[in-house]
Amino acid sequence: MSLESEAGLSGDVLPGVLSESLHAELVAFRRDLHMHPELGNQEFRTTAAIKARLEQAGLRPRVLSTGTGLVCDIGITEGKRPTVPLLALRADIDALPIPDTKADCPYRSTVPDRAHACGHDVHTTVVLGTGLVLADLCAKGLLPRPVRLIFQPAEEVLPGGALDVIENGALNGVGRILAVHCDPRVDAGRIGLRHGPITSACDRLEIALDGPGGHTARPHLTTDLVTAAARVAVDVPAVIARRVDTRVGLAVTWGRIESGHAPNVIPQHAELSGTVRCLDLEAWRQAPDILHAAIDEIASLHRAKSEINYMRGVPPVVNDRESTELLRRAMVARRGMQSVESTEQSLGGEDFSWYLEHVPGALARLGVRRPGERTVRDLHQGDFDADEHAITVGVEMFTAAVFLDPDVPRS
Repeated sequence: MSLESEAGLSGDVLPGVLSESLHAELVAFRRDLHMHPELGNQEFRTTAAIKARLEQAGLRPRVLSTGTGLVCDIGITEGKRPTVPLLALRADIDALPIPDTKADCPYRSTVPDRAHACGHDVHTTVVLGTGLVLADLCAKGLLPRPVRLIFQPAEEVLPGGALDVIENGALNGVGRILAVHCDPRVDAGRIGLRHGPITSACDRLEIALDGPGGHTARPHLTTDLVTAAARVAVDVPAVIARRVDTRVGLAVTWGRIESGHAPNVIPQHAELSGTVRCLDLEAWRQAPDILHAAIDEIASLHRAKSEINYMRGVPPVVNDRESTELLRRAMVARRGMQSVESTEQSLGGEDFSWYLEHVPGALARLGVRRPGERTVRDLHQGDFDADEHAITVGVEMFTAAVFLDPDVPRS
């Protein structure tokens, strides 16, 4: 592997700039993943491909006990404990259950109704490429601190594969964790950063309402269940908006309401399901109690029995200030001040947040929009694609972060 050097901040020299040959290899690797997307907890081919390339670089990756996903340490002598905490770099490896709708794309998905429409193939390739660069530096005695690569399965499956990774001990010895997420609103060559919450909490809510049923001519003699369901759908979001500070952004949005089979029969059963999103970590922790109380009150008012299934998803990703600054410094060292922009808090969920319940860290939004492109793309859409220059940007930023981390011993 050919490596060059580049001057960083304060005269520091930061090794690890990608050669053209390594960039080409990583692009090919990403396209192979893109053509063979796998859903959460089914990423066997993806796991095998990552493992084989890391082993080729002389590393010893460990597949998780779940059968997919893996962890790989760099710079740790077998049998010895590291003298400083590990810096972890995390990538998610699963795809989405939607069709790839890109036209005239030689690397579009070959699997029906499966697509890497959220950029996880890019995330995976960035962390893999960083690992290859760091393995080369380690072999030359130039790696300043131990690093752990985490290739996580099932990010798209609530409550997230991060919990399985943590259960496998992947955070043992880790002092900080970093990640990127593709952002089609940011040009390739740039990143978006935000200290504090950068994503939203995302939970799921299912409600079953029951009553004795009856004739639509006599709703006063029974439970008018359709009206009860309608009132729950309309009133619950309004009630919770008055029970928490509006700045925390606690919101319920329904995706399904179902009840009844005939126009003149009051049904005995109704169902609602939707999502609960929240911008604030403490409000998210209180959300189940708040929702249960509001639903029970409204259902009881309409004489309906309620059964609530509140499914925890993920808390907000709350970026640690020092870790966010580390990513900013690393990016500036590589690409200059103009390469970093502020980003808004997203209402999307990300299970990277589970890691931050245990160790400090930060997630950056990796620009993947081709500069000058006018087409507005979004995540979770079948035509999503990325400017592959972002792979090099991500690798070089992560490599610089390894050298600039304040936990690195200074001579």
